[in-house]
Amino acid sequence: MKRNSWFNFQNITIFIIVSWLLLFVFVPNFLVLITSFLTRDSSSKHFISFSFNINNYLRLFDELYGKVILNSLYMAVISTIICLVIGYPFAYILTKMPVKLRPLLLFLTILPFWTNSLIRIASIKVLLATKGLLNSSLLWLGIIDTPIRILNTQTAVIIGLVYILLPFMILPLYSSIENLDKPLLEAARDLGANKFQAFMRVILPLTSPGIIAGCVLVFLPAMGMFYVADMLGGANVLLVGNVIKDQFQKSLDWPFGSALSIGLTVLMCLLLSAYYYSNKMLSKKVGLE
Repeated sequence: MKRNSWFNFQNITIFIIVSWLLLFVFVPNFLVLITSFLTRDSSSKHFISFSFNINNYLRLFDELYGKVILNSLYMAVISTIICLVIGYPFAYILTKMPVKLRPLLLFLTILPFWTNSLIRIASIKVLLATKGLLNSSLLWLGIIDTPIRILNTQTAVIIGLVYILLPFMILPLYSSIENLDKPLLEAARDLGANKFQAFMRVILPLTSPGIIAGCVLVFLPAMGMFYVADMLGGANVLLVGNVIKDQFQKSLDWPFGSALSIGLTVLMCLLLSAYYYSNKMLSKKVGLE
């Protein structure tokens, strides 16, 4: 057999990967894209009329859906900021732990992934309930006189998003901080920089790729985690994911649900592009400095 034969391990692997992407990524997304230009027809067997138009995309700018999109962006941004504020010190402290202890701490960090997200959100629901552990503890300590209503609010949804997505912030931050060039920190101290100055001028810029990666990994899923809003926000709080789910399951308006899905996908692509170019610019900046 010739050495350059097509049937080698590399080509077969590429073929499998490309076939997988075509069948389970590009084809489904292409079908969603086509459906987004169709029209809902309640009299049709499949609730779709093959009448192409852009009305579904124009509906995205309606005040009602605009508020939902802005609300989703707001909660995703707040959740990302909270995850960053909690995750950065956690990851930094993790890198300062003894080397033998770090694998155990990393294991405990990713341990929640082994439990179904719905079960974890259900536990948060029990914790935040009017007669839940949080309110009971605050009442027992005398901090409050009456239970605080947390469930079915934006606060509850943000708490749930942070709880689910925090490990996605910690892991890239840990990797970025762990790979810091230690001689640069020593040089900063030798030049008279205190801990705060060393952090702001050396550590923070060098760990920016990890910060950006963590923010992207938290922000993108936070926009579409409809089950978190369903269980913790009730009917009072909606994410874009909730609207998409309702269009397919309740309203049976598949074309508009597809348009919402495409809109969310475009937003995610823009954010990923921003991440790529910001990472590229940061790499050049650090290289020049």
